[in-house]
Amino acid sequence: MIKGLAITPPVLGRISIGKVVEKNGKRMPEKDDEFTITTQVQSKGQWVKHPLDTELRQGEDNSKLRIIPIRLLFNDPDLNFRAQYSMFDHKTGRPVCVGNGEVCKRMTAKGVESLPCPSPMACEYGQAGYCKPYGRLNVLIGDEDELGTFVFRTTGYNSIRTLLSRLHYFSAVSNNQLASLPLALRIRGKSTTQSFRQAIFYVDITTRPEHSLAQSIAIATETNLNRQQAGFDQQALDHAAKLGFANGEFEDTEDEGLEVVEEFYPVTEETDGIAVQTTNGLKQRLQAKDTGAAP
Repeated sequence: MIKGLAITPPVLGRISIGKVVEKNGKRMPEKDDEFTITTQVQSKGQWVKHPLDTELRQGEDNSKLRIIPIRLLFNDPDLNFRAQYSMFDHKTGRPVCVGNGEVCKRMTAKGVESLPCPSPMACEYGQAGYCKPYGRLNVLIGDEDELGTFVFRTTGYNSIRTLLSRLHYFSAVSNNQLASLPLALRIRGKSTTQSFRQAIFYVDITTRPEHSLAQSIAIATETNLNRQQAGFDQQALDHAAKLGFANGEFEDTEDEGLEVVEEFYPVTEETDGIAVQTTNGLKQRLQAKDTGAAP
């Protein structure tokens, strides 16, 4: 295994509740009230939709995709959804600081150091460099590839808090059978003072509409038993994933980091001497990478 490279779950596509659009010559994130499932390929600055996106809309041209039937790859909630305070270099897309509110890994002149992490609001370094909570959820959709996942990324407090609680609750009530539960990814809305009472949307995980919680647990128990009889070793899979994530200092690569910065960490000006770059500049850098030209 290559040391220093995080080995993450295979990704077949992306799940989003928004997109990046061109506004006044700059590419800026725009929120949506439904899911979009895309491939990992871009065309004309937009992600190409995955065939599952059309399939799950049941062929209705104007229907909104607000619920996706999913399964999870791991029994450990923290392997399915990784959430940390994260800061990226806006020029390179590289993670420069990742922490959990107690300790962080930070890229310094001496290399990667372990330092205290007081959370973004109490961290002078984090405030200056746009540190945010950042989560990545890997889920299975359909049965075509039983180890291939779709990734949902978010920096929203509502989504992160809800997903974390749901995963740990479902794991507890199902007797640690999270990977066998039939679940659903669902869009929810709420209004807050900060949103000026306008609706904001976040992501939740629930049982599927056709199953109660008790029925879902019964299905998970039967599925888990069938897997064991077939020789499927869920414990070994979780262990392999844990080793893979621990193999690198940071989970996101430079290319992924540029995409994450553009969508979730937009910056329009230089702040406090921290090297930042507008999303318009990120677009140019991404295009330069695609063409092989110097940025």
